Amino acid sequence: MPRDIEESDWKALRRFHPQALERFCERVLAQIERVNNDNALSFHRRYRDIFEIVERRDREISRIFDDLKRSNAITMLTQMRANGLLTDEEYFSLSAETRNVVELLLGTS
Repeated sequence: MPRDIEESDWKALRRFHPQALERFCERVLAQIERVNNDNALSFHRRYRDIFEIVERRDREISRIFDDLKRSNAITMLTQMRANGLLTDEEYFSLSAETRNVVELLLGTS
């Protein structure tokens, strides 16, 4: 859904982007660590589970974070919000107009 985004929100997204990416990666690594530390599973099973996690999460990371440009900003913010990757402080620093569009796309307005 391409649309113009306010300059202040675009700047905020560029500031949030690396932080949200770090949060995402932290979650993935924690998930991998849980699987790796599950001694009830064989090493082969753990390897296969970790491989599946990486494959799935790689698709997610691409969908959420790739192609940072203004025309994708609303979609990116919506995906970040849907995945709990923005803090409330970050989210509520966006303009009311942008938040309204994000909420509409999430079906929460």
